[in-house]
Formats: sequence, C-alpha cells, structure tokens
Amino acid sequence: MAKVTDYSAKDIVVLEGLDAVRMRPGMYIGTTGAKGMHHILWEILDNSMDEVANGYGDHVLIEIFPDNSAAVTDNGRGIPVDLHPKYNIPAVEMVFTMLHAGGKFSDKKYDFSGGLHGVGASVTNALSSWLMVEVWRDKKKYTEKFHSPLVDGKIKSGVVKEPLKAEPAPNAGTGTRVTFLPDPSVFQNEKFSFETISRHVRELAYLNAGLRITVKKYGSEGEPDQENSFCYEGGLKDFVLSLNEGKQPKYAEPVYVERKSKECQVMLAFQHTDSYTENIFSYVNNIQTSEGGTHETGFKSALTKVLNDFGRSRNIIKEKQANFLGEDYREGMTAVLAVKMHNVQFEGQTKTKLGNPEAKLMVENALSDALKEALSKAKKDVIDGIFEKAATAAKARESAAKAKDVARKLNAMTTSALIGKLSGCTGKKSELNELYIVEGDSAGGSAKQGRDRRFQAILPLRGKPLNAEKKRIHDILENDELSTLINALGTGFGKDFDISKLKYGKVIILADADQDGAHIRALLLAFFFRYMRELVLEGHVYIGMPPLYKIADKKGVRYAYDDKELESMLEEAGRGYTLQRYKGLGEMNPEQLWETTLSPESRTLMRVTIESAAEAEQMVTMLMGDDSKSRKDYIFREANFNKKDNFKDIKG
Repeated sequence: MAKVTDYSAKDIVVLEGLDAVRMRPGMYIGTTGAKGMHHILWEILDNSMDEVANGYGDHVLIEIFPDNSAAVTDNGRGIPVDLHPKYNIPAVEMVFTMLHAGGKFSDKKYDFSGGLHGVGASVTNALSSWLMVEVWRDKKKYTEKFHSPLVDGKIKSGVVKEPLKAEPAPNAGTGTRVTFLPDPSVFQNEKFSFETISRHVRELAYLNAGLRITVKKYGSEGEPDQENSFCYEGGLKDFVLSLNEGKQPKYAEPVYVERKSKECQVMLAFQHTDSYTENIFSYVNNIQTSEGGTHETGFKSALTKVLNDFGRSRNIIKEKQANFLGEDYREGMTAVLAVKMHNVQFEGQTKTKLGNPEAKLMVENALSDALKEALSKAKKDVIDGIFEKAATAAKARESAAKAKDVARKLNAMTTSALIGKLSGCTGKKSELNELYIVEGDSAGGSAKQGRDRRFQAILPLRGKPLNAEKKRIHDILENDELSTLINALGTGFGKDFDISKLKYGKVIILADADQDGAHIRALLLAFFFRYMRELVLEGHVYIGMPPLYKIADKKGVRYAYDDKELESMLEEAGRGYTLQRYKGLGEMNPEQLWETTLSPESRTLMRVTIESAAEAEQMVTMLMGDDSKSRKDYIFREANFNKKDNFKDIKG
C-alpha cells in the first residue's frame, strides 16, 4: 500500500539569499574537493581578468596565507560602491550577496567577460567562513566584511558582518582586493596548491600580453615563502613556442594574426612541427574551451580556404592537383586561438565549449582577412614549412595503405580479434562496467580469477604499446596491443572517436610499480590523450594502485603502498611479523589481488584528469618525444608512481 503523508504549502522550503549555494554547492562549483575550492578562487580571479580584458589594469596579485585564506588584488577600476537605484544598497554588497548580480549582463561597461553567469563572487562568499572586499576609487578606500555565522542551529551564508565604510586614500589609485577563507566544513580541509594556481595563471599571462600576474604563498612557521610572477610580452606567440618545446618546428617564428571589431576580438598564433597530431588550444574571454566550439569551427574553415586560395595563386598547388584538406594543413600544427566577444553562451557552468552560432562566421571572416594579409608578408621558410607539411600529410592520407585502409580496418575489426585476450563481463549497463588493462599474462591470469565477472573485464597486454606520439594512424592500427584496445573500448579513435559507444564506464590501467609499469602507463596515457582525449576529459580513465608490501603478524594481514607506509606498519607490528615485497602483480594470488586492487570497497584508484590542456600537451611531448635529457631530468626529479599522496581513494 502506498505511503500516505501530509504534504502542503507549509512543507515548501524557500532558501533565501545564498543559502541555496551552501545547501547544494555542487550545482555551482561541481565538487567540494580541491578542484571546487580552487574554483571559488578562479571566480574572484575572473573578475580581475575581466577588468584586464577590457583595458583596465595591468597587474593581478594572488596571495595564499598560512591559514588557507586567499587574496586577489588588481589595479582595475574598483567595484562600484554607490547605492543601487532599485535595491538601495551598495553595488559592491549586491555583487557578494545576490546571485546573478554584476556588471556583465550588459555590454555597456564590459565589452568582453568570462563571468557569464554572474554568480562567481557571491558563490565564493557563500562558501567562505568570511570574506572581506576592499575597493579603491574616487580617492577613497571602501571596506565591507561578510561572514557565515551559525543562526538557530543553521549556517547563514555570506551575510554582512560590517557594512561598507569609507576612509580617505588620496594617493592609492584604483583597484579591488578580495580576501576570503574557504569554509573547512565545506571543503574537507583541502588546501590551496601553489603549483595548481601557478599553472592556471601562467596561461592567463600568455593570453593577455603585457599583463603581470604574481602568485605568492606565505609559508607557515619554518616553511619558506613561494613566489612566481608571469608576464609575456609576446603573448600567444610565446605561448605557442612554449607548447612546442621539445618538438622540431618547420619554421622559426609562429604566425600571429589579430583582428578587432565592435563585435569581437580574435587573436591566433600557430606553428607547424614534425609531429603528426594537431593541437588547438582555444579560449573565449580568457576561459579555456577544452571542448572547442563554434569559434574553432570558424578558425578551421578560414584556415583551409585561405591556404588553398593562396596555394593556387602562387602555383604551389598545381592546376590539376586537388586542394588539400583541412586535416592536411593542421597535421603537426600547434595553434592557440583566443576570442573575446559579447554575450558569450558557454555550454554549462563549466564553460568548456562555446555555443554561440554567430561566432563561427565572426571568427571565420576576421581570420580570413587577417591570414590573407599575413601570408602575403610571410617569409619563405613559413610558406615552405606550411605547404611541405600539408603535402606530406596529403600523400599519407591519399595512399592506399593510409586513410581508406584505416577506415576499412576500423570497420573490419571484430570481436574475433579479442579471442584469447579480453575476458569480458556480463553486465549490460556500460556505465557500471570496468575494463582493467593489466601488464602481462601472469597478472592477467590472477586478475581474471580474482575479478567480479559481473562488471569487471580484463585485457592483458602481451607487450608494450606503441608510442603514439611518434607514429601515424596506420602504424597505430598495425600495433597489436593498441588495435586490440581500440576494439575492446568500442569507441573508434582519432576523428572517428564516439564516446557514446564506450563499453566501460571505468578504464583502469593496472601495471606494476616499477620502471616498466611506469613506461606502460605513460604509453597508454599518451595514446588516450592524442587519440581519445574525450575519454580523459569526461573522467573515464583511472590508474590502479597495487601495494608494494604484504605484512602479516598476529593482528592479521595488511598492505603497504609505499616505503613510508611500510615503516609505520613495521613500527606498529614490533616483532614476529613476515614481510613480502611484491615485484609484480603476477605474484599476488587472485584473492589478494581482489582485496587490494580490484574490490571497489578497498581498492585505491587515481582518476586521470586534464586541468590544463596546454600543460598536458607539454607533459606528453616531454615524456614521449625526442628530448631525452628533459625526460630524464623530470623522471629523476618527480617520478614516484607509488606515492600514496598522489592518489585519491575512489570507492565504488
């Protein structure tokens, strides 16, 4: 019998002010982990960057204090402090206490804005223990303080603690400083990362030539202070050169073009290298659009048309010769596209894809004119580099063993190729299924016996995968390990990749904690990044963490994942214990492998994410490219694949 309850108007709860943010923070910042905590810092930083993007200010300072509070200071115009004509409260107070309040819903005061939704500053206030805003303008300093006190047993989010007050500041100039403490009860005592912040603002400095962004982290007692300062006069050209470090460029200087109108500003820099993949990094109003969008479509259309027209006019493309395709011109290209425009329509609060239909035509028209002019003035090495690279790519594409064979091979791949390799699972819901990619037949045998076959599939690798960074598509398909993996996932790859066909919600790389295992992980991640990037962007790729030691004493059996954890366990065990060092996954019996590495209740997984596509590009190039010295230096300095602090427990 259905349960009958009294349900009437009195049961309808209305969340006032910013209480909705505190109640459901994930709706506004995605997560309450480290990423979400940094997100509320980015929201404040975005406000400063919008000032810079519109020509106000040239310096932004970010400070992180020992108590994990943060401050963002700029020398922009300063948030307005006068009374709002409708609400009769100071504008600065509205910005921090009302959702969807700001100066960015009209283009009268901000030509270009990344803060589309107008919730940034208020959400930061709602999720902070306290927040203070200081504004310098009109030869005065204005200060207002907010906090989130406990009222009648419930937290009241982001309310005024000390109303706006003013004091004389005749020589202070203009600007805004926002200082806040993320609420530890919301963010589970996460801490701001100096490295994460530095990586983020480095990109912003490239996108805004001449802007200086400084990051300071003040150490606790006994810890040193840290400081980074970024300023790139070359802007996007410097950005492209940094992305291409470790690659062999086809011409010395990147091509740079820029066009500005009332509707938009478009900046583009690109350079070709000897690599085989295209790398386009796009931004709209300083926001990274990792999933691309209409502005990228406009760029690609303009590039292909202008280069083909130019090639014809200079007789580089002969009369009876077919035009090159866009993919021919983009092979080996590293490009940074930065667009600033009105009324931006991002798809979702995460702002990863531009949806404005008009952006395609605006960008295409702007770049068509700019590229024609740039090519007419370009040096011979640039023209030669672009068209020689395109010709080589076209020959590879047109060759009978290349593109048409690739498509035929992809279609011809059947499950028969997996016989004896993949041990599938019986689950029908792909989002709940897991694919473990394991190293070697020995580990594969234990994993097949120890798994839960209802939702866990096992794919053993019988050799090292190909280094996808250095090979064309037809080489990848001829590699037995990668072709089997492509077939197992069911998505296709490269331009034919379709994530809707993914057969497994989790793709877990499980390799030994040694040099060979680290190499296999790097090879697989490079392949996913180059040819199945959406798989990583949408959070489907994980790294499994096997234990290094087994300790048995009178208390039972325990596992240690690194030497530090082992030392602690041995001290606790005292005498009378046995210790086993696992040299590989194959040394574990099926029960041990289930308990330590396969069971959703007790395993430790690390989700592979891309916080910055540009940083990931540089990392893949360094680790998988030809610059062996940089790779060795990095490995000796950083690599520790079984440091448990680097991993996040993911249950389920």
